[in-house]
Amino acid sequence: MSTIASSPVLAFMSLPGGMEWIIILGIALLLFGRKLPDVGRGIGQGIREFKKGLKDVEDDVKREEPASRKSLPGEQVAQTPEGTQSRAEQR
Repeated sequence: MSTIASSPVLAFMSLPGGMEWIIILGIALLLFGRKLPDVGRGIGQGIREFKKGLKDVEDDVKREEPASRKSLPGEQVAQTPEGTQSRAEQR
């Protein structure tokens, strides 16, 4: 049986080294050079919109937080009449 590591075809398929990356980036720059400013502009607008949305959500949370702390529907403080003791105090 042969293994993948001993296959001569796959031995040539490794990650590119330093010079190969430079050549690949040069070819990509030649092919997509005119479109790169548009791509950068689009990425910048996307980041700006994301930050704006994140800030809006944070502002909404900060605005809603004080109102929700005043009275939560499930949160009720049990008050015992004066002169009586709660079960914890009786023990």
